[in-house]
Amino acid sequence: RGTRAHAEALQEDIAAVLATMGLRLAPDKTLITHIDEGLDFLGWRIQRRRKRGTSCSYVYVHPSTKAVLAVKRKIKTLRRAVELNQPLDDLLRRINATLQGWAGYFRAGVSSATFSYLSHYTWQTVWRWLRRKHRKSTWKQLRRRYCGGGWWPTTEDRMLIDLEKIGTTRYRYRGAVIPSPWPTPEEDTTAA
Repeated sequence: RGTRAHAEALQEDIAAVLATMGLRLAPDKTLITHIDEGLDFLGWRIQRRRKRGTSCSYVYVHPSTKAVLAVKRKIKTLRRAVELNQPLDDLLRRINATLQGWAGYFRAGVSSATFSYLSHYTWQTVWRWLRRKHRKSTWKQLRRRYCGGGWWPTTEDRMLIDLEKIGTTRYRYRGAVIPSPWPTPEEDTTAA
């Protein structure tokens, strides 16, 4: 709570505290913004929004657009790296490893919609690769050969990871439980 001037004054105080630890604020990475405008931090988008169906506002943390575009580029690069003469298992192994790591990092936020979107994108990417690999085959033949009659790409050893089925967890606020190395104002007055 406060104005921009308060935040700028606190920035100087924070810089002084960090200086005692041998750290400094990088001006190009330091941002003072309103929480309603949001900010990107370590691949996350942090922003306060109104909860649908209510008049209450909450701070939501979800994967940033930049992080989603980066993983899409990575999937596309992996698809291009696997030659058409290689088995589907090679492509699934590489894509699954990438998606499992990405989902493990981003599952601690409001990521369900993003996971659903990426699941569909990955499915389309693998199917495009299969269509290029077998240009003369029909959808039905490809489904029978690579999906067991269904629609989800599978081999004997592995199945394409379905991000929609990965559960997300919400960050639990622990601010009051984490011990602070700095004395509280009450301790400062009693020590003097």
